[in-house]
Amino acid sequence: MQIVDQRDIEKRILFYWSKMYDKSIEKGQDYSKLEKGIVILIIDYELTSLKNIEKYITKWNIREEKYQKIILTEVMEIYIIELPKFNKYKDKTQNKSLNSWVKFIENPEVIDMKEANKEVIQAKKVLEDISQDKHERYLAELRLKHIMDQKAIEGAGYDKGLNAGIIQEKRKIAKKMKLKNIDINSISEITGLTTKEIQNL
Repeated sequence: MQIVDQRDIEKRILFYWSKMYDKSIEKGQDYSKLEKGIVILIIDYELTSLKNIEKYITKWNIREEKYQKIILTEVMEIYIIELPKFNKYKDKTQNKSLNSWVKFIENPEVIDMKEANKEVIQAKKVLEDISQDKHERYLAELRLKHIMDQKAIEGAGYDKGLNAGIIQEKRKIAKKMKLKNIDINSISEITGLTTKEIQNL
């Protein structure tokens, strides 16, 4: 999931897929052992490159340029869900289950429990259980602070996601979390810093 618009997200999602695909095979194994990789990117902004596509979810794979119905291989699937497009194009999506999930992601509090499928209902229950946990609430507050700080910096006219102010703020948050003995992988997930960067703080 990506809340704040950051540069090169298209390249990053391919990188994430490639790492996952690479890990599906052990050294010395035959290429036939490679497993299909599916990546789902959920973003709270619209991608400029997809601005002319009138639906909120797009599916990507490798196709021939002129014969676009022919897919080279089924091993790669990338789904991009643009949340700001949801209300505009949700009626064009016949998949009611998918619509329920996106509604839940946008705001778990407004889910109609009578209309939601059992998986969404279960997810809401798990979320409610987590929200009762003091440690998880603390992590959620840090995530929210991080998002708000990034958006505030962007609003001041800085280069999105890459300016020194954002990086400095990420490091401050990471340092505070380290002092609280929070797991490095959790810190990395919240701040976007690499585990190596966090270890060197």
